[in-house]
Amino acid sequence: MNAQVSAVKCGNYDPAAVQAATQRAVDLLGGITAFIKPKSKVLVKPNMLMAIEPERGVDTHPEVVRAVLKILKGIDCRIYLGDGPSAWADQVKNIDQVYEKSGIAKVARAESVELVRFDKRRWRGKFPLTSWLDECDYFISIPKFKTHGLTVLTGALKNLYGLVSDTYKAELHKRYFNNQDFAGIIVDIYTQAKPHLNIVDGIVAMEGDGPGTSGALRQCGLLLAGKDGVAIDSILSLIMGLKPHDILTTREAAARNEGISDINRIEVLGEKLQDIIERPFALPRTSLLRKLPRPIIDIGTRLIRFRPQVDRRNCTRCSACCRACPEKIISLKDDRIVINGAKCISCFCCQEACPESAITVKKSLFTKMIGL
Repeated sequence: MNAQVSAVKCGNYDPAAVQAATQRAVDLLGGITAFIKPKSKVLVKPNMLMAIEPERGVDTHPEVVRAVLKILKGIDCRIYLGDGPSAWADQVKNIDQVYEKSGIAKVARAESVELVRFDKRRWRGKFPLTSWLDECDYFISIPKFKTHGLTVLTGALKNLYGLVSDTYKAELHKRYFNNQDFAGIIVDIYTQAKPHLNIVDGIVAMEGDGPGTSGALRQCGLLLAGKDGVAIDSILSLIMGLKPHDILTTREAAARNEGISDINRIEVLGEKLQDIIERPFALPRTSLLRKLPRPIIDIGTRLIRFRPQVDRRNCTRCSACCRACPEKIISLKDDRIVINGAKCISCFCCQEACPESAITVKKSLFTKMIGL
């Protein structure tokens, strides 16, 4: 069986333009009723990383969310909209701020859709996932197309990490800080909670040291849709200038037969594939680890290192990095942020949480010497 991914150009976040492009992306796949039954209950999950304005390009844009809500309202669905923002527990206390500042709350009010919290969960396989998956008949994921320091790409599969109970996210980062191991748990989550439809916000994407404020915005002008998250991420990798199996989550999912990564078995509808691939994305500086064989990484783990460091020029000492660190080895001392490098696991949650692009990447001497 082959997979289908629709790709539709959309140059900006004008509401009418986004609505038309989203509708076309879904219609190319057979229409919304090919995935969602009318009058059903649907959980809609965007990517809400932090409380930040839409124009910063970190969260799924509210107009893409609005377009999906309108399509579902057209078939009289009861909609529940929500996410479990970020990987640090303090954001859950500020969920209202995340929803408000991102523009999601405004859209929910305008469309009369219920905003929900992921504060209740049920164990599914290895993880406590939001119980809203049990409450609803269908699940739609709306990822933001971005680079990611640990997984290289955050797309259809990585967006599901927000389903995990907030307090358990930090525990997973402590246990699975190696990028290959972390990719495995993302696929574990995907096996437990496959969306019935994915709609990717790639109108303004992110490259470089994503997925937070350290990344650089990039105009892609695209919306993508499909049921197979592995196939979607495979197309996203091509747009980035990579091969599908350069993305560890894609490689792992394909190896488990959880989706299709073979480009010859993915039908791209709408735009031609060659017309949506431009110059390669700038990748996270930490992603160069993927170019080395795993045995070399294991042997040289103390020598080949990427660690976070504080850019004092940008740092406002807000302490978001301190709260985000799963190992609690970042502190505010004498009005300066201090990172205990000896205990750092290089998960870069601090960089992901920083609202001011003040966490950069430091390479060990050996890492520099071998050209990484």
